[in-house]
Amino acid sequence: MVEEKRYPIIKSPQKFVVTHPTGNTFVSALIKQLVSQNQLEKFFTTIGFGDGANPLVASSCGGKRQYAIPDKIISRQWMPEFARLFLKGDQAKKRHKTDLTYQALDRKVSCELGNLNSQVLHAYEDGCHDSFSRAKELGIQCSYELPIVHWATARRLLSEEADRYPEWEPTLESIREPEGKLFRKDEELWLADRITCPSQFVLDSIPLEIRQKTPCQISHFGSPLCEPIHFERHIKSDNFRILFVGSMSQRKGLADLFKAMKSLKNEPVSLSILGQPSMPMEFYQKQFSEFEYFPPCSNNKVREIMKMHDALVLPSIVEGRALVQQEALSCGLSILVTPNAGGEDLLEEGITGHLVPIRSPEKIAEAITAMVANRSCKEEIQNLCQKKAKDYSWETYAQKVIDFNLPNT
Repeated sequence: MVEEKRYPIIKSPQKFVVTHPTGNTFVSALIKQLVSQNQLEKFFTTIGFGDGANPLVASSCGGKRQYAIPDKIISRQWMPEFARLFLKGDQAKKRHKTDLTYQALDRKVSCELGNLNSQVLHAYEDGCHDSFSRAKELGIQCSYELPIVHWATARRLLSEEADRYPEWEPTLESIREPEGKLFRKDEELWLADRITCPSQFVLDSIPLEIRQKTPCQISHFGSPLCEPIHFERHIKSDNFRILFVGSMSQRKGLADLFKAMKSLKNEPVSLSILGQPSMPMEFYQKQFSEFEYFPPCSNNKVREIMKMHDALVLPSIVEGRALVQQEALSCGLSILVTPNAGGEDLLEEGITGHLVPIRSPEKIAEAITAMVANRSCKEEIQNLCQKKAKDYSWETYAQKVIDFNLPNT
């Protein structure tokens, strides 16, 4: 009898479904990597366009929310997001509408999962309660990404900030999230089979009982590409120019930065702020009047503004991993941040920047003074900062998320 020839069984790569209502840099990186490996079956979002989309329809969004993946694998849910974008009213109403948009997409995904052939559903905080529940019924692995610190840690830290700076309390919106929303957040974490975080700060904030039962990992975000610094492009100034980028709230530690700047009034230091105000501009000018303001702008414009400065200062109280840290490094700026900004691994102390404790205006002022004293090494520092930024790629970030969901990992 002729023995039957046996061939090794080659498993096809796992297929993923990814869902996110609005998309962002790290979502784009993940779905692009999945498509390059033929592993993305469907991307669920609200408004978004891929390669091959009708150019007239895609251009209606001003070039935003476009993804480097085939348009045919994008599933959209337009109306709740359109209603949110055109909503007029106070911030509380807008936050409520955002929650409804997330929940509507979550329900859509849960209804359509049964018609797909994927083995993994990858989703993000606030957007997968119903879809994870359905995935469990279908035997689909639930891959969860928590991009910012767990709500309980955030609420504790920000409530303490409201006590430290009562006048800044209106800028701390996340301490007013409804209890039902917080319950859904924790239910998502309990349903997850894998949890990915962007920083040690975020991972440590996950409740211990969840970390003990669910595999967790850190996958650092990638850095944006930035052309080499041309030193003559920098504005000539006797001052050491520091830049703050982000929402103008005490969640980002802006009150502490203002206090530090007041103590440096006789030093050759100037402050610029680029971001969205949470209060009328008069409020900030009353706290500290000597800063230059830049309104929110495109990424390219942000980088041009960065190159006019010497350092980024971000004394955050609550973050996940502030992408602006790596954006600044890629533009040749050293960074002055707290551990809660999620970028401790980016720091080579005194070279690529300084790490200071949260709630410490005195330490911020000391670190800025040290930066000023070291400005004669500016060109060398700029080159080292750019080199550090290049150590982090979006491909590595995405691949780590994908590999984490392989069987038996």
